[in-house]
Amino acid sequence: MLNQIKYFFICLQFDLKNNKGNYKSLFVIIFFRFASLFGKSYTKNKIIFILGSPFWVSYRLIIDWLMGIEIPIHTRIGPGLIIHHGQGLVINSETIIGKNCLLRHNTTIGCKVENNKPGKSPIIKDNVDIGSNSVILGEIVIGSNSNIGAGSVVTKNVKKNTIVAGNPAKVINK
Repeated sequence: MLNQIKYFFICLQFDLKNNKGNYKSLFVIIFFRFASLFGKSYTKNKIIFILGSPFWVSYRLIIDWLMGIEIPIHTRIGPGLIIHHGQGLVINSETIIGKNCLLRHNTTIGCKVENNKPGKSPIIKDNVDIGSNSVILGEIVIGSNSNIGAGSVVTKNVKKNTIVAGNPAKVINK
């Protein structure tokens, strides 16, 4: 639990720095960090989980239901996340997002469902910029420092330092 608290404060420091003046994003991300801290403690310390339940229950009601931003508390998100606008943002709980990533509204990051069974979710590396109305699906890796253009549908790996756009997404610049 001590490592989780230390990581929480590291993330918080980067989140505050990257979202200076972006109060809505800060609200969502800080709320996510608190809810996640308490929600993930279920398997390790049931007392902390129960004491923290107001955080993760409030998070679910306010962020998910009222604001229309679905980021489950078990999603692994690195420090420095930036969310522009946020409405319609849906992230699968198994998705891994690196540090200093930028997400925009109406974006879906999740798994492919085959034969009524969900597959694995994407891994988004560090410093990735994801445009609005993008869909990123499946067991893929989006390389560091990549850009996903607005309206893109990404179902294949994206190498680092690459710009992709379109439906289906194609490399437009390396």
